Amino acid sequence: MRNLIGLIIVVWLVIGGVAAFQRGYFGDNRDVSCKTTGDTALTIVVGPLNYAGANPKVDCKVPQPSK
Repeated sequence: MRNLIGLIIVVWLVIGGVAAFQRGYFGDNRDVSCKTTGDTALTIVVGPLNYAGANPKVDCKVPQPSK
């Protein structure tokens, strides 16, 4: 049973990775920021739901250092 659950999780994440790749999240021209990293990670975690219409987005508010 553990092997089956592990396999399902791996397949789920691979499908999410394919969806993130198809959306262009792994391109060289993207800025690395909290938002882009969060969008990519969330797309991978959501997995097959991307193909059912889910389009997860992250809104990051990171505090700026004082001057």
